[in-house]
Amino acid sequence: MKKTKKWLVALIGIGIILSLVTGCGSNTGKTDAAKVQEKSLNGQKLFIYCGAGMTKPFGEIVDAFKEETGCEMEVVYANAAQSQNQIKTTEEGDLFIAGSADELKPVQDYVTASKDLAKHIPVLAVKSGNPLGILGLNDLTKDGVEVVLGDAEATPIGKIANKALTDLGILDKVDVIARGATAPEIFNALAVDECDAIIVWKENVTGNSAEIVKTTDLDAYVKTIPAASLKNSANPEALNAFLAFLDTDKAKTIWENYGYEVLN
Repeated sequence: MKKTKKWLVALIGIGIILSLVTGCGSNTGKTDAAKVQEKSLNGQKLFIYCGAGMTKPFGEIVDAFKEETGCEMEVVYANAAQSQNQIKTTEEGDLFIAGSADELKPVQDYVTASKDLAKHIPVLAVKSGNPLGILGLNDLTKDGVEVVLGDAEATPIGKIANKALTDLGILDKVDVIARGATAPEIFNALAVDECDAIIVWKENVTGNSAEIVKTTDLDAYVKTIPAASLKNSANPEALNAFLAFLDTDKAKTIWENYGYEVLN
């Protein structure tokens, strides 16, 4: 009888050890983000504001999340001023993907939390082959160089362009022939040969028919893209799931494919 008890104790001990090992093994590498991907969000919906310059990468991320969870996604792509105005006027929305953290300040009363996603890198871009030999921002002051910049009041890239040129003391010496409301509009001006140079986000040029000038002139103006949760969110469960999805390798790879440098 004593032998039987000893064997029972031994077997129970082994069972406990095996269950612990098995439990640990089943959770290895199982992040919260991975668990969220298994969750069904059918019938739920998120309303998101996103900078127009990020339409392509963010659109892919949204589609991937919808495919994996079934969550419906409504995204408004616009410049910062338009998104800020809509957030304050309608007091609706779950998330704001802004072009830079600076753009959260006008709506800070509506933001409950934010996390940085990727670096937002401004670049000087010219036509392929750089026919005018533009090597830096100072070359934008040369005779005959026509430049298109972003709206300095409404879009982050326009504010950056103004700041960089002002810091060099050359803003009034640059022939700015037009201002674009969004980054894609700015790039399009170069693509259709309406100007000779632009200051735009790196991802707007990557993979397109234009050339990024290798200069350090804009290094000091690199920003970060935040994902800001809004206090009026109507669906916190889906919002938390999407925020977790943004931490997955799948989402990060999409950013990287468009020339972004992912943070964290």
